[in-house]
Amino acid sequence: MAYLLVIVLNKTEKIESILERFIEVDVRGATIIDSVGMGRTLESEIPIFGTLQEILSGGKGKRPENKTIFTVIKEEKTLRDAERVVKEELSNFTEPGAGIMFVLPIMDFKGLSPSLKEEEKSLKEHRKIEKIV
Repeated sequence: MAYLLVIVLNKTEKIESILERFIEVDVRGATIIDSVGMGRTLESEIPIFGTLQEILSGGKGKRPENKTIFTVIKEEKTLRDAERVVKEELSNFTEPGAGIMFVLPIMDFKGLSPSLKEEEKSLKEHRKIEKIV
């Protein structure tokens, strides 16, 4: 089974370090989109959201837009490693408003890059064929 890992990242300054560490744990690709939360969208329409936003940000002003990262991961070990990376980078989500992370099962997919293990296996097989020829 494959997995879809989704991270809504409010601490956008952490995006580069998360992505760099993803490479180290064999996450070979991810898509990052700009996103805006419900509170940010409604704060001008419903004043309570603006007040809540101010409280949650510790009085530091309005939170900027966030980033949503999603990646398809084939192996459970890689998924757990990627989750660990995000938790470490975001202090285990202990700070209010750090973001959210969730995982969904994927029944089928097409077009995913091979993992490092799959590439190594393919390279070994290719070398065996070259020796025979």
